[in-house]
Amino acid sequence: MAASGKLASFRLPPLPTVGELIKLYNLRAEKQLSQNFLLDLKLTDKIVRQAGSLRDAHVCEVGPGPGGLTRSIVNAGAADVLVVEKDTRFIPGLKLLSEAAPGRLRIVHGDILTYRMDRGFPESISKPWEGGPPNLHIIGNLPFSVSTPLIIKWLENIANRTGPFIYGRTRLTLTFQKEVAERMTASTGSKQRSRLSIMAQYLCTVRNCFTIPGRAFVPKPEVDVGVVHFTPLVQPQIQQPFKLVEKVVRNIFQFRRKHCHKGVEKLFPEACRVELTQEMMQKADVDPTLRPTDLTIPQFRALADAYAHFCCHDPSLLSYEFREELRLKHLARQRNKPMDQPTGTAPSPQQPC
Repeated sequence: MAASGKLASFRLPPLPTVGELIKLYNLRAEKQLSQNFLLDLKLTDKIVRQAGSLRDAHVCEVGPGPGGLTRSIVNAGAADVLVVEKDTRFIPGLKLLSEAAPGRLRIVHGDILTYRMDRGFPESISKPWEGGPPNLHIIGNLPFSVSTPLIIKWLENIANRTGPFIYGRTRLTLTFQKEVAERMTASTGSKQRSRLSIMAQYLCTVRNCFTIPGRAFVPKPEVDVGVVHFTPLVQPQIQQPFKLVEKVVRNIFQFRRKHCHKGVEKLFPEACRVELTQEMMQKADVDPTLRPTDLTIPQFRALADAYAHFCCHDPSLLSYEFREELRLKHLARQRNKPMDQPTGTAPSPQQPC
């Protein structure tokens, strides 16, 4: 059958239900790992459909747990499913699935934050970045504790075309807390607009697919869950290094209720802060009294380009962090000595400007 909303022709043989597996192996969700199981296969099928056609696809599933989403991926016709699971308790149940789908399910016991996905699939599936996406998908019902650091890691991989994106513009279909999902897709001017909005949208087309009520999970989390689909853009909307963009965006949004120039100021050392902030806002042609949530991605692009211009003339600016300057000033006051006469073996780092 076609995969446009219907499952592909392959079906797993009769197996214990996910709920029965949980009882069979005495599995319990670990609160410290923020685990929540999704047992309803209609919902896992619905998540998989958001990825598009999986007919003969390669799929990496993140944190499969008891394997509910895994079953839907296999049933959708994926030819090669690589699951990365950190918790050893789930391995026996996943092996049972692997035996039911010979040659189609590979199990890696490891941490997705450190796993080298660029070694997980054959080079032959690669597609030129400027072409269509490869027939490779990343799918996962992510633990809340890892979801944000993981998507930031993957966004950096997208910017650098590394990790799972050495194969091309690999698509992702992932779950997040509803609030985080709303931030990812928030438009200019909305109250959910955040650092995550800019970082995701300047690199990807981001779609908030649907919301799963918390009561659908076991145990029931205190929040609902959003399913988000990412397709990397051929050309990012900001043509600067990821870490530079992230620094500009992070500094601006740390004062989200204030005018945007307040965050821009913290990109520069106190000695030259006022002068360079004014110059940067003028160079970017951005109204300094706009709130961070009201800035468009083209305005963030202009601010990142302006900041990159200053960093080219003074490379030490890129490593400058205003909190470190505050910390050193605090230490100097405690010692009752000026910052330019530090004590101890560690000299004060040279400040830009």
